[in-house]
Amino acid sequence: MDASIPLIPLVALAASLITLLSGFGLGTLLLPVFALFFPLEVAIGLTAVVHLLNNLFKLGLLWKNIHWGTVFRFGVPGILGAYLGARLMLLLGTRNPLYQGLLHPVDPLDLVIAGMMLVFGLFEVSKKLNALSLPPRWMMPGGFTSGFFGGLSGHQGALRSMFLLRSGLGKEAFIASGVAIACLVDLTRLPTYATGELITNAQHQGTLLLATTLAAFIGAWWGKKLIPKVTMRGVQLSVGAMILAISGMLASGII
Repeated sequence: MDASIPLIPLVALAASLITLLSGFGLGTLLLPVFALFFPLEVAIGLTAVVHLLNNLFKLGLLWKNIHWGTVFRFGVPGILGAYLGARLMLLLGTRNPLYQGLLHPVDPLDLVIAGMMLVFGLFEVSKKLNALSLPPRWMMPGGFTSGFFGGLSGHQGALRSMFLLRSGLGKEAFIASGVAIACLVDLTRLPTYATGELITNAQHQGTLLLATTLAAFIGAWWGKKLIPKVTMRGVQLSVGAMILAISGMLASGII
């Protein structure tokens, strides 16, 4: 194992804590770190495993506050979107490289994920974009859209927040319902991702996945205690800058 790989559980702990305190999700931070050590499609799958297990843990912490009507209206279209997004991810991952980057060839999946990271990175650093919200009538198309991008790369938290912010939910119900919706997306995309390469890598990286998942559990437990106390604007700016940097590295073939 690369000596730097233990960085992944540390990032998972911090990212899971931040997930409960801000508008972005665990996968936003964890995917770029996995992508430093694994092929991108494998990194997406491994991130999805940790993301699902962490969401199920958070569901156990927060289930009493779930607003099931919102979960149904947003989550059911999200299941269809997640399946289609996951199928597209697998299709893009089999395409030939488009050009030779600085260190590695850049294929269509690299470019798509780089583009998505660029957009979501801008969401994190821009107060105006971060505060965008849409009226409740957009709930069902919002669920499909959020699920689609969740299936494609795992980037669903920012879009989900944009569509749910004006749903009238209190803070605890907003967070708990978002976790339940994320579980539906994860439970849809993971079986779709389950190719031979992903299963083999998951088996070979069992210890890393276990350590990363436990670290994420600790972060979620700690984050629940800090929900009423912390604002995260400075962290959002730092994370946004990191996501933009990773986007550039993917598009240029550095990673």
